[in-house]
Amino acid sequence: MGVYAQRLVAHDFRSYESFELVLERGITVLVGPNAAGKTNLVEALQLLTAASSFRRPSPADVVRDGAARADISLSLEGDGRHLDMAMVSERGRRTFMRNGKKVRAADIRGVLPSVLFCPDHLDMIKRSARVRRAALDDFGVQLNQSYAQLVSTYERALEQRNNLLKDRFASRDLLAAWDDTIVAAGAAVLVHRLALLERIRKHLVRVYASIAPRETVDVRYRASVGDIPTDSARDRDAVARHLAAALAETRDEEVRRGMTLVGPHRDEVVFLIDGRDARSFASQGQQRSLVLAWKIAEVEVTRDILGYSPLLLLDDVMSELDASRREAVVRFIAGEIQTVITTTNLGYFTDELLLRARVVRIGAYAEGAWGGEPA
Repeated sequence: MGVYAQRLVAHDFRSYESFELVLERGITVLVGPNAAGKTNLVEALQLLTAASSFRRPSPADVVRDGAARADISLSLEGDGRHLDMAMVSERGRRTFMRNGKKVRAADIRGVLPSVLFCPDHLDMIKRSARVRRAALDDFGVQLNQSYAQLVSTYERALEQRNNLLKDRFASRDLLAAWDDTIVAAGAAVLVHRLALLERIRKHLVRVYASIAPRETVDVRYRASVGDIPTDSARDRDAVARHLAAALAETRDEEVRRGMTLVGPHRDEVVFLIDGRDARSFASQGQQRSLVLAWKIAEVEVTRDILGYSPLLLLDDVMSELDASRREAVVRFIAGEIQTVITTTNLGYFTDELLLRARVVRIGAYAEGAWGGEPA
């Protein structure tokens, strides 16, 4: 059955003094001109499902100008449960609540995960490796509570170790102590990433084939510690030995350069089309097909792990895709996937889809009789 989002309420959040959005269990389309506030609603939904936002805002950023605090809440229903997720941003702090009680961000994530697809994602293939690592980690933390803690532990240890490497008078014994933390946390992050990427890969290959049947696609994890044998990829101790050996081998160079040169923070996610690196050789259309297939694969992996679909958020991507890729999106969301789509143009959608969807006018399109209510 799964969990569904029912109602989003926002007070003094971004551009909204007060707004209530009732969500369809199938497709909700938010239509309005640019800068009308559609993406702000998508961000609110992402904050209350993933406990983070693609905009990476500070708590103060989401508070409407002139207001003291921002409040958003989301009602969830399903599997015999009713849950109220909420977030308050006030005095430079962000507080999450679940059924009226303060909770950690980890207690928000994973109940109803969300998959966001927005224009910023369309150049994921050609951007830096950090973007692709973040795509993997941001998805992983929604599906596994320990994932976020492991990434955080590794990043803190990495910062401390880099500080030591920059200090010419730091003792080797102290550096070795941080090596142990880097190895333990780094190996755990690597094992999680490798397992998650393999899950995504299985779906990505199939989905891409349905979009571009004449091409073969693959995605691989390129670890800075060197190739990790398949039979060792799920063995944390074996991966730790690889990382420890790589750190020992690069120690002198790291001291000279003042930075940690191997580990998960230096790894790469590589996309291949017909055996060639997509970052260098893929056309813009091929790159967009890859990202689309990746996002659909995230939905499928969530189904595999949780047994139900995530909330799919499509923020103004239809205008960035050509007709064939828009058709692929429409075919996919025609199934049992709760989806929120923002757009400036309803012409991107078939009449059949719009008849089944809840269409809500936002901004200037909502003036007069609409008032933000369904069309």
